[in-house]
Amino acid sequence: QVQLVESGGGLVQAGGSLRLSCAASGRTFSGYAMGWFRQAPGKEREFVASISGSGGNTYYADSVKGRFTISRDNAKNTVYLQMNSLKPEDTAVYYCAARRGSYYYTFPSDYDYWGQGTQVTVSS
Repeated sequence: QVQLVESGGGLVQAGGSLRLSCAASGRTFSGYAMGWFRQAPGKEREFVASISGSGGNTYYADSVKGRFTISRDNAKNTVYLQMNSLKPEDTAVYYCAARRGSYYYTFPSDYDYWGQGTQVTVSS
């Protein structure tokens, strides 16, 4: 069983930056692929970024490529999402997700564990 707790959301102006963190419970964090997803009001949950257990492989949605960076610190059981050049369309609740596996995964159904979400609001 893995428990995930996100933090770092907030209100930021367009062009600004935020760093989200997701702290995971458990002793085998490096055995889990991690992902970030987001869901805006009235829209389906969408993939943002994913990282393999070792951190050696990452994958991004086209909409965030070049602006967002996913990383992890396995010693701290934490995954991060650095978000730069934020746009109003990035406004959403951001969720952290985990699943056992060594690669990266891009569909919500691929993941077994989810955090409670953290709100990110980007004003124009």
